[in-house]
Amino acid sequence: MTILDGKKISNDIKDEITAEVAKIKKRGEKVPHLAAIIVGNDGASLTYVNSKVKSCKRVGFESSLYRLPNTVSELELLDKIEELNQNDDIDGFIVQLPLPPQIDTQKVLNAVDPDKDVDGFHPTNFGKMALDMTTFIPATPFGILELLERYDIPTKGKHTVVIGRSYIVGRPMSILMGRSGFPGNSTVTLTHEFTKNITQVTSQADIIIIAVGIPDFLKAEMIKDDAVIIDVGITRVPDDSKEKGYVIKGDVDFENVSKRAGYITPVPGGVGPMTVSMLLKNTLLARERHKKRALENKIK
Repeated sequence: MTILDGKKISNDIKDEITAEVAKIKKRGEKVPHLAAIIVGNDGASLTYVNSKVKSCKRVGFESSLYRLPNTVSELELLDKIEELNQNDDIDGFIVQLPLPPQIDTQKVLNAVDPDKDVDGFHPTNFGKMALDMTTFIPATPFGILELLERYDIPTKGKHTVVIGRSYIVGRPMSILMGRSGFPGNSTVTLTHEFTKNITQVTSQADIIIIAVGIPDFLKAEMIKDDAVIIDVGITRVPDDSKEKGYVIKGDVDFENVSKRAGYITPVPGGVGPMTVSMLLKNTLLARERHKKRALENKIK
């Protein structure tokens, strides 16, 4: 059994991005700038956004954080998004989810300029991804592809089962794993809460990608020997025996599944660190795209 070490691969990617930023600086060009909008004081969201800011500093990006109160109106948030859309200094930005109930999340995500949508959630970018066109791939699926590629895990002709159909992970993964190329070319089954006899499906899978938010959902008896297990879940489970009062668990019963799996991601330290690195990679791609467009406009 091989652990897919997202922490290590994430650090490798950050080192590569740092080297690219050094070249950009040497040429006297503007370094990439990533911004984030966060609404309210959700603990997990704050931790995640702070790790993005820290990562930007590490690779030499500029970063901006815009904090809005939980009571902010939808119109005020849309105005802030438009402000960032028009700001040429910002290459990419994200709106941290979840948003408070008075705000229509889809309306907000649709308001982000697709050219700055480094989260890859805008319908334009999602559509391009589905058509195998060059675009921003959502950061978590992008990170999973990178893990599979860097560990050289065969995907061609393999049966990939995706558990969970969210537009953030499940649905994009089902499209990406079936695309032409590597990682891809696998036969994909997308499962969800209404899938009957799910063990019958998962026990035939060569690769399982799970993102359902239910701790220990995937059990050892649900997989076949040497399967590749990608666990996207991360849940705080109360545990009074721990100093923090909780433990972090994934969607996979790691202790038992790891005894049968060929490859497996740990939680934490698997997919999570990859998400932040791929967000940085998307921002670097955005910077290159904006530079190319500026040159083309100059020539015109």
